[in-house]
Order: sequence, then C-alpha cells, then structure tokens
Amino acid sequence: MSGTITLDETHTDTVTGKPYKVILFNDDHHSMDEVAMQIIKAISCGAQKAIEIMKEAHNSGRAIVFTGGLERCELVAEILEEIRLGTKIEPA
Repeated sequence: MSGTITLDETHTDTVTGKPYKVILFNDDHHSMDEVAMQIIKAISCGAQKAIEIMKEAHNSGRAIVFTGGLERCELVAEILEEIRLGTKIEPA
C-alpha cells in the first residue's frame, strides 16, 4: 500500500500542470489516534485509509498523504501541521 490518496480525478498545479505530493513524517509526540484523526481532517478520507497512511509513516519514517495541485497540497499540509506534525511538499 503506497499511502497515496487522491480526492478528485485530476490534481495538477494550474500554472505548471505538474502534481505535487504531501509527505507526512513519523511522529513520536502524538498518539496514533491523534495522527489518524488529523489525516482524516486533512484529506476527508475514511478511518481505515488514515490508519494505513499513519502506519506507513510510523513504520517507514514517511508516507505520502496526498497528491495533487500545489494549492491543495499546501492546505493539506497546513491542516496536518495544526498539531505540529512534520510535513513536506515536493513535486510528485
């Protein structure tokens, strides 16, 4: 399981046409439930998908939470960072 989730059919930056991805880093300061709940809030996914993403970050050190346009990626990262989770946005 890659941990990638997309919300719509096409997510690209409107200026460059290139997609970006939001990476979530492993977190030792929050419970797994807190991280999963923040993922649900950030990408509007189900609990099972959020748990898969959270477990991938926990086990691998990082997980792709979302792939899409830059503006949407910035919003997803901002929501994850509300509880000080570590994120990074990079080209997909």
